Amino acid sequence: MHPFYFLVGLVSWPFIRLLLRERAQGVDNLPAGGFVLAPNHVSNLDPWPLGMPLWPRRQLHWMAKAELFKPVLGRLISWGGAFPVRRGEGDEGAIDTAVERVRAGDIVVIFPEGTRKEKGLIKRHQSRPRTGAARVALRSGAPLVPAAIGGTDRLLRLGPLKIAYGPPVDLSDLDGIDEREAAKEATDRLMTAIAKLQDSL
Repeated sequence: MHPFYFLVGLVSWPFIRLLLRERAQGVDNLPAGGFVLAPNHVSNLDPWPLGMPLWPRRQLHWMAKAELFKPVLGRLISWGGAFPVRRGEGDEGAIDTAVERVRAGDIVVIFPEGTRKEKGLIKRHQSRPRTGAARVALRSGAPLVPAAIGGTDRLLRLGPLKIAYGPPVDLSDLDGIDEREAAKEATDRLMTAIAKLQDSL
C-alpha cells in the first residue's frame, strides 16, 4: 500500500465509518489474491467508500481518464492507485496494465457501466454495460467479483453508505470460447449479480 493511500484512508476513516455510517456486507467473499472488482456506478466518489472496508489491509487500483494525469494531479492519483485509460478508444494498453496488476496480486476496480453521459458528481444516465471488467478477468484468469454501492449520491443526508461484495462470477464454462462472445456473456452474468446486490442494500 502506498503511504499516500494509507494517509487518505486514515483521514477518511472517521468521516466514512462514523459520520456517513458506512456498512459493508460480503467482505468474506473477496479472494485473497488479485481480482477484478466490478461495482455499479453512482457517483464520482464511489471508489472512496468502496475501498474503506479493505483499508488498511489492501489498496484498490482503477482506471482513470488520461486527461487527469497532469504533473501534480497525475502524481497524486497514481499514488492513490489510478492508471490512465484513453476513453472511447478501446485502450488495449489500459487493459494490458489491468491484467498485469491483477496477475501481480492487486485489486483492480472497473465500472462495467462505463463513463457517464452527463458531467457532474452524480451519475444521472445509465450507459450500456462495457466488457472491460470481464475481458481483464478472462485474460488474467482472475476472479470477477461484483459489488454494489449505495448512498454516494446522498452524502448531504449523512448516509448511510452501503457496500455489498458478492461471490465471484462463475466463468469456468467460458474457456475456449471466442473472447468477444465470452466477454459479452461474462458481462451479462456480472450485471445480473450486481443488480441482485443492489436489491440487497
